[in-house]
Amino acid sequence: MLRSLVGSEMCIRDRYQRRVRDAFSAPMEDEGETRATEQVQGGEKKTKKMYRRDKPWDNASIDHWKVPEWSETDHKAGSHFLEESSFATLFPQYREKYLREIWSELTRTLDKHGVACELDCVEGSMMVKTTRKTRDPFIIFKARDVIKLLSRSVQLPQAVRVLEDTVYCDIVKIGGMVRNKERFVKRRQRLIGPNGSTLKAVELLTECYVLVQGRTVALIGEHKGLKQARKIVEDCMHNIHPIYNIKELMIRRELAKDETLKEENWDRFLPHFKQRAAKKKKKKVVEDEKKTKKKKGNPFPPEQTPRLVDKQLESGEYFLTQYEKKDIKKKEEQAAQEQAAVKKAKKRKKSFQEPQEMVVGAKHKSSTEEPVADLAARIKKSSKKQKK
Repeated sequence: MLRSLVGSEMCIRDRYQRRVRDAFSAPMEDEGETRATEQVQGGEKKTKKMYRRDKPWDNASIDHWKVPEWSETDHKAGSHFLEESSFATLFPQYREKYLREIWSELTRTLDKHGVACELDCVEGSMMVKTTRKTRDPFIIFKARDVIKLLSRSVQLPQAVRVLEDTVYCDIVKIGGMVRNKERFVKRRQRLIGPNGSTLKAVELLTECYVLVQGRTVALIGEHKGLKQARKIVEDCMHNIHPIYNIKELMIRRELAKDETLKEENWDRFLPHFKQRAAKKKKKKVVEDEKKTKKKKGNPFPPEQTPRLVDKQLESGEYFLTQYEKKDIKKKEEQAAQEQAAVKKAKKRKKSFQEPQEMVVGAKHKSSTEEPVADLAARIKKSSKKQKK
């Protein structure tokens, strides 16, 4: 049995190899014939490549970067997906109130594209899925981006723009770019600018919607603008001020208007900024200065400090018994207590002492009393005013 199976496998393999050989040998023979005819007709080999074929899609009038719009005529009538595709994302608790308000409007918008959506407030999640009405195969990815933007505090009118064919979104995670929290907050505020002026300039130049929320930055726009906006955000978190990139974009926009400079290199017009690190203040190291200074005085090391046993031997305490040591300790404690009691008694007596009486001195003339000459002059002035 084994021999018969092996023999049948060998036969099948031989037949397959013959068919492949025949299939590849036929066009090679045709190409050889055409090459021979070209050599006979021209007498010399032509520089034109032999295997070049005409490409009807490679035409100068065709814009390869243009994204073709999806229409209902692009699919066969009645065709639908074989399996259901779905995406889900979580949202923070503070977004629940807003999502409840706009969910009916979002459902109507997605229903036009044949996509269903569900809101689960218990688990805090949103889900989008295809239905039998869905025809555009890429619309489910667009719907996924919509719920992702809504969870990142983007308003519904801006998030729904992603459903258009030429509009895309990008979410930049800036939380892990800076370790220090204070530095992170400063750089994030630098991206926003005073009263949001820097963020508005970025939106105008890149033609993208930019929203800074927590540890993420949401971007909505076309591919070119998204790339520029992402670079500005990342550079800002890496300690490069956004004004440098804004200035470069403004110069590029002006250069693009000039038709003579469209195909030239723009490096000579663009500014080149060098990143200079701020000089750190030198810390005064006292220990290093002490080491450098020459030691004056005795070159020999200091004398060894006496041990506890040596001190006891000098005072004679070392030779006392245990009971004698206890008696000496008690006497010292009693003497300390007596001194403390004397101090407390003095403090108590101070509160019972009579205060010193104020010595009544001679009566001083009040400062309000006016000299007689000044009083007479003042009366004369008042009388003259009355006569007038």
